Amino acid sequence: MSTRDSHPRDSRGQSHVVGIVVLLGLAMLSLTVVTAGVGVVVDDTAASADATRVAAMLEDAFRPTELTGTRTVAVPFADGDLHTETRSLRVLGSDGRVVYATDTNAVVFDADDHGVTSLAGATLLRNDGWAQVRRGLPVTVGEDVLVVGVVRVSGDVAVSGSGGSGARLRTVVTHDRASLGPGTYRLAVETDHPEAFAAYYEDRNVTVSTHDFDGDGRASVVLAFPPARHAYVVTHDVEVST
Repeated sequence: MSTRDSHPRDSRGQSHVVGIVVLLGLAMLSLTVVTAGVGVVVDDTAASADATRVAAMLEDAFRPTELTGTRTVAVPFADGDLHTETRSLRVLGSDGRVVYATDTNAVVFDADDHGVTSLAGATLLRNDGWAQVRRGLPVTVGEDVLVVGVVRVSGDVAVSGSGGSGARLRTVVTHDRASLGPGTYRLAVETDHPEAFAAYYEDRNVTVSTHDFDGDGRASVVLAFPPARHAYVVTHDVEVST
């Protein structure tokens, strides 16, 4: 009897041990998956928080309509890359003729799939192919008056940071104004995200179109304004360095 009963007990004991091992294995696998998922969420949240902070500080750094002279702005971010890219800007008359043209540097921040672009006074938030205008271009439309503000950024920025180093931007701001005379004018700004500008300005009853002026594959968003008896271009030159 003892010999016949020993095998069922051993089998049950082995099955119990195997069951515990399998459950522990599944638990460890689940913990690994959850831990990896939490890591992705934490990284994504950190990148999003960095983008929001950088957007706020770039808006502070590039608000030259309110500033003159030299100042320094801290741009905090945990991990990311801050750099400049050249963009073009044009003002066109009613006949389509370019009456004002210049280049300006976009200040671009990238962190994983999140990012910020400060361009000609506007600020865009970006996330994995999606973009939204957070602050529009510095254009003022009044009764019979149009003031096209042009934030023209010069200088190079190239900062890659990790561990919360961030960057410090030094800006020197000067201003100039030119009269355009009476007429109907359009503002064209070269951008990688014309759809974001279109959505922003269509909500504000501004007629929007796009056009690739120099055939380089990067379109300009074109904003059309009502006729004005008095029209001006106010250039805010911002020399930036780190």
